[in-house]
Amino acid sequence: MASPEVKIALESEEMAFTGGLRSLLPLAVRNLIRFNKLNTSNTSGMAEGYKQANVVILHKSLADNFEKFCRANNGPLPLLYRSKPGDWKCPSLSSNSDIRTDCLQYRIYEYGLCTGTLTSLKEYSDQLKDMVTFYLGCSFSFEKAVQKAGVPVRNIEQKSNVSMYKTDVPCHSVATFCCNLVVTMRPIPEDKLEAVVLATYPLKESHGAPVHIGDAGHRGVKHLFCQDQLLKACLSISHARSVLITTGFPTHFNHEPPEENDGPPGAIALATMLQALGKYVVIVTDLRAMNLFKEIIEEAVQQGLLKAPVPLLSYRGDASESALMFLCDDGNVKKPRFDHLIAIERAGMAADGNYYNARKINIKHLVDPIDELFIAARTIPGVTTTGIGDGGNELGMGKVKEAVKKHIKNGDTIACDVEADFTIVAGVSNWGGYAVACSLYILNTCEIHDRYLRKAIGFPRLSQKVAWASALPSVTKEENLLQILRHHGVRSGVTASLEMEVDGLSFYSTHSDMIEKLLGVLH
Repeated sequence: MASPEVKIALESEEMAFTGGLRSLLPLAVRNLIRFNKLNTSNTSGMAEGYKQANVVILHKSLADNFEKFCRANNGPLPLLYRSKPGDWKCPSLSSNSDIRTDCLQYRIYEYGLCTGTLTSLKEYSDQLKDMVTFYLGCSFSFEKAVQKAGVPVRNIEQKSNVSMYKTDVPCHSVATFCCNLVVTMRPIPEDKLEAVVLATYPLKESHGAPVHIGDAGHRGVKHLFCQDQLLKACLSISHARSVLITTGFPTHFNHEPPEENDGPPGAIALATMLQALGKYVVIVTDLRAMNLFKEIIEEAVQQGLLKAPVPLLSYRGDASESALMFLCDDGNVKKPRFDHLIAIERAGMAADGNYYNARKINIKHLVDPIDELFIAARTIPGVTTTGIGDGGNELGMGKVKEAVKKHIKNGDTIACDVEADFTIVAGVSNWGGYAVACSLYILNTCEIHDRYLRKAIGFPRLSQKVAWASALPSVTKEENLLQILRHHGVRSGVTASLEMEVDGLSFYSTHSDMIEKLLGVLH
């Protein structure tokens, strides 16, 4: 991770200035460490009420970039304090501390490789005069909060270090600093998951809420995959003249607004591409959320994320023929207003007529019956539908409901019962929206498909390729849109966080990478 200029880089899972046996104050514990009297390999479960920290010491020439690296990845690297060169104390976090002696162990890195360990840095005092110390938050600090939530902490009970794993999720790179995310794995009883999220979310300096809950294989979503659905959906959408998009999943019923931020970005990415392709587009959402979506769309247009405003409609289903009247002129199935309907991360009706979030909580009181439009569309010749989801409880996932019941947690209850003609499954629904937008670009820049759309008459439309390319999703666009959603209080689905994340996954280390991978397919 570090560049060749680094002479010594030191890290410690335990910092004595923040640690201590439960019966001792941190100062007493530091004294034990200084004289090698603390017989332990880590400080998990110690110093209740005090912050613990990890430590990195770098040459001053690298300090500014490393600080930027921490700021860009403040989940795994919450910066508590940055010292001045040669400063061995940390006055804002402790009294009478000395970074040269107050860690149980130091690892030495030279030219990016670990070359040994030490229990004291006294012999490096001269070199440390040109070094800067970074104090980073540690997961040990939230263990007491977890215990107060009624959850046993297994590594404390077993008097061992916590299990740590290197993931394949890359952190956001800055200059020469780059690495994959490292996580701790902690077993939590199912009925305590929400309590743990609420207890740890405020503790940003100790990494905050979990970055993932449950099966690391995306909640069993891989079992919902249907072959060729993306291609078939995009072929159908490409032929459509008018498209209805619906989104909105009010999973956070205790917050205002209750919406999550998976869905709206994908919907706007779709609308942007469809506008560029010359199609008429509308967005349908709950009457309750109309003002919220109106403001989001207006700001998206102002920032150039949308070329033009998208008409915003609501549907309440007040009468038996409401759906047909909404979809067709005077309810006449021979005169449909829309050729294709798309639902992306839209709460879907279960078999019992209710709407459930992933935790099996009924949110029907927050959801309008937009499912009726998809049910009615099946009776209108030539009108097709697409459902995009990531958990099986989204509108359109009825086609895979048996797989949802078998492989998804709470699937027997939450599985959406309403089918779409095409079902697109993604790890995060926004990714499905981005994939459709990119696929539409690929189709419409294909000479064969263009000729087919034109029925071999008129001039090729490929001259519009530049305009279509400008309508593709991008890291910058999606970052700006997520900022707009944060401004309006729209939260991450898994954690209810207002950080730059979707479904508990960091935008900068995960979502941005997915967008770049999708765009990479186009070149």
